[in-house]
Amino acid sequence: MDERLCVKGRQRLETQSTSEETRVRQPTDFSVNSANPDRVAEELAPLDRKIGWLAVNRFTYPFLRLLAGLSRSEIDLPDVDIETSGLLGEGTILVSPKTRTGAGALILIHGGGYVMGSPLDVVPKAAFFASHLGVPIICPKYRLSPKARFPAALDDCHHAWSALLASAKQLSIDPGKIVVAGYSAGAGLAANLVHRLCDERATQPAAQMLVYPMLDDRTAAGRELDRPRHRVWSNRNNRFGWEAYLGHPVGEDCERYSVAARRNDLTGLPPTWIGVGTCDLFLDENREFAQRLANAKVDTTYVEVPGAIHGFDMAGTELGRAFSDSQANFVNRFTS
Repeated sequence: MDERLCVKGRQRLETQSTSEETRVRQPTDFSVNSANPDRVAEELAPLDRKIGWLAVNRFTYPFLRLLAGLSRSEIDLPDVDIETSGLLGEGTILVSPKTRTGAGALILIHGGGYVMGSPLDVVPKAAFFASHLGVPIICPKYRLSPKARFPAALDDCHHAWSALLASAKQLSIDPGKIVVAGYSAGAGLAANLVHRLCDERATQPAAQMLVYPMLDDRTAAGRELDRPRHRVWSNRNNRFGWEAYLGHPVGEDCERYSVAARRNDLTGLPPTWIGVGTCDLFLDENREFAQRLANAKVDTTYVEVPGAIHGFDMAGTELGRAFSDSQANFVNRFTS
């Protein structure tokens, strides 16, 4: 990865390395933001042309769900064992390494704007983490909006957490070494799950990993963000997803644990990794949330990838591999 921005505590650093030692470089270019997205990296241009723009609304989302289900190919990943685990909740997928080398586990929550997606979507990523970290990866299934609005999806993820703790001894997992993670809307669920667990004051996640997280409904309220052509996930898509999930217009008062960025006090949260590309609609809200975590003295690693679009790491590019390696290095600190 050529550049990334790391925020640790109150420090703001840019670095060329995924190691713990970092070299200070120039601050982030704030002229690149959600209203003025970066140019797509040359390496990602083929992916950008293939994916382009996707309209997700009340007319298209049922078709897109069906299309996604039909396009999922049979998964053949020889380095891991994949099973549907009723022990951890209906539809939950457990991806286990052939050889266990770590003591913990990773809960990995799929994205889809709260209205689409399946745990099958993150199985390839789960296999990557399982083989690199040597720990089991739990991919929970959660109910989708608008049929099941908040708090249904969060309750399902909370159930997966509770079931994992209850089964930790049986699965040979150290309950103090479980990391909660997710992609896009799944990362928003991961953040809200961590907030809820923090307030419950029971067993806490060792860390959280938020990959281009969908954190703030107020982004969707900014109509000026409808104009930039954000790839994969536009602000119009964002508005539909949030309103389907919340059951009311974006920007209005919302219930606790529904919108992660609305939480006022971030103190006491576990170490956090946040990563996003500079062509992503979520760039500004991710930057702000990372800075708020750092200001609250949370151990925070923020990774910003120049020229990267939403979901770019799902394709086999060098940028995507470096992004995933950064995540694995972070999670390994807490699960080994």
